[in-house]
Amino acid sequence: MSMPKIALLLGWFLSVSAFAQNFPSRPVRIIMPFPAGTSVNDVLGRALAQRLSEPLGQQVIFDNRSGAAGTVGSEMVAKSPPDGYTLLLAVTGPMTIAPFVYAKLGYDTMRDFAPVAMVALAPYMIIAHPSVPAKNLKELIALAKARPGQLRFASAGTGSTPHLCTELFMSLADIKMQHIPYKGGAPAMIDTVAGHTDLYCTSVTNAALLLQQGRIRPIGVTSIKRSPVLPNVATLDEQGLKGFDVSQWMGITAPAKTPPAIVQRLHQDIARVVNSAEYSKFIQQQGAEPALMGPEEFGALMRAELERWGKLVRAIKVTAD
Repeated sequence: MSMPKIALLLGWFLSVSAFAQNFPSRPVRIIMPFPAGTSVNDVLGRALAQRLSEPLGQQVIFDNRSGAAGTVGSEMVAKSPPDGYTLLLAVTGPMTIAPFVYAKLGYDTMRDFAPVAMVALAPYMIIAHPSVPAKNLKELIALAKARPGQLRFASAGTGSTPHLCTELFMSLADIKMQHIPYKGGAPAMIDTVAGHTDLYCTSVTNAALLLQQGRIRPIGVTSIKRSPVLPNVATLDEQGLKGFDVSQWMGITAPAKTPPAIVQRLHQDIARVVNSAEYSKFIQQQGAEPALMGPEEFGALMRAELERWGKLVRAIKVTAD
């Protein structure tokens, strides 16, 4: 390599290093790709942003930019400058399901994002309206086989995690039910509680109060372990659907090509928040579990999830506009 090229490369390296050392010098934004107040991810992400301001030494703004099952806000971050000032609250659906559901997606998960830190896991559960004559997994499968295609399950939209969770359940249980997609989790839950749909796969947090009120019936938790929020509700794995494990993961990603020094700084400060007793307890109170991962481990998880959901989407041929 010639001396001018070496000098140019050295100059670039020094400028990037200096920029990283001064980071952050202004407020940082975390983009939440779903509406405010609609999920446990919004609650946990908002709380993370508030607590992250102190170790970063700058205000962290939590900015809801919803649309197209989370892909609008995700694309916004993918196309932002790679300077650490615009981050994504990355969740399962937009990152590892949408790439196989949308024919024209404005980002590539592994190419356009730099994993920073995984924060939490939130288990799902399958719930039923009390009018459904099934009180557990065995009875539900028997009912669905007796009435093929007649039971209606709600989802937060075609290609959403609740949709794919139920599709995976149907595939493994060898049953058929009718999909009723909604524009978000709130209307899907409202119609299930009202009895307009029979079943819904939702987060444990969203279901807990309604279960206590007797307005819905639990079929089973979708994670391998029982939820500490609802310890008396058996998992699908326990009830015979061995290996069934679906949880919503939540983490932070940055645009690709964000300097490694900035990624590491962000990870260290996020880790300080997640490892704090106060925030860890807050995560658990929301029905989720602290699940801190570094950039490499988080990236490996996303690759594995892309492979997992890609196989299912291709098998059942799910598409969305």
